Amino acid sequence: MALKPLVEKGGLIEGRLIQRYKRFLADVELADGSVVTAHCTNTGSMKSCWEPGDRVLLERASNPDRKLKFTWLACERPGGWVGVETGMPNRVVAEAARRDAIPGLPGLAGIRTEVKYGAENSRIDVLARDAEGRQVFIEVKNTTLKEGRFALFPDAVSERGTKHLRELRAMVREGHRAAIAFFIHRTDVEAFDAAREIDPAYAAELDRADADGVLVLPLGVLMEARQGAGGWSLSWAIPGLLPRERRPGP
Repeated sequence: MALKPLVEKGGLIEGRLIQRYKRFLADVELADGSVVTAHCTNTGSMKSCWEPGDRVLLERASNPDRKLKFTWLACERPGGWVGVETGMPNRVVAEAARRDAIPGLPGLAGIRTEVKYGAENSRIDVLARDAEGRQVFIEVKNTTLKEGRFALFPDAVSERGTKHLRELRAMVREGHRAAIAFFIHRTDVEAFDAAREIDPAYAAELDRADADGVLVLPLGVLMEARQGAGGWSLSWAIPGLLPRERRPGP
C-alpha cells in the first residue's frame, strides 16, 4: 500500500533555473521563454542543491499584491528532487505529529507550533505531549547538503542552530522530552551526520545533546513530483529514519 502523503501542493509551474543571488532571489525561465524572479526562502549556502539549468518547480503567490509572484519549492538534481522551501519541513513534521506519525517518536498529542520557550528567547517548531503527559519539544531542521552518500547539517556555520540544541538540552534537564528532527529534504542519500568540517561547534553540541537524552531523528523524507493535466504537484511523506553514521573525515 502506498504511503499516504502528509502534505500535498498542486498547480505548480515548471521552469529552468538561471541563477540564485542575493540569498532571497532566483531567476527562472518558464516554458514560454519568459523569465521570472522567484522568492528563495532558503538563506543558507544551498551547496549541492542546484546548478544553472536545473529544472525547478515554482508556486504562484496567492496574494496578487506580493512583489515576487512565485516561490521556489524544489529543484531536480541528478539523483532526484531536492526541497528548497524552508517552511515546508515544519509544516510536514507538525502534520506528522498531529497524525502521531513521526518515526521514532510515537504517542504524541496536543500539538502546537511556534511556541516561545527557553532561557535564550527561542521558539520551538512543534510542542506536544506524550502518552505520560510530558511536554515534548521538537526542533525541525531543513537538511539538504549532500556529500557522497551522506546528508549533512548545517550547510554553513549556524550559531542559531547551536543555540537551539542548548535549549533542547535544558528542556531535558528540566524533566521534559526533546528531539531534533533533521528533515532530509532529498531522496538520494543513505545516512546522516553533522557537517563537522563546516561547523565543528554545532557538531560537538549535537553530540552533547544526544548524550544528554535529546532524540536525534534523521527523518527520511519521500518527496514526489508528478506532472499532470493541471500542472506539476509535490507531495511529502516520512517513511522512516535514516541511519546516523559518523562520516569519514577528509
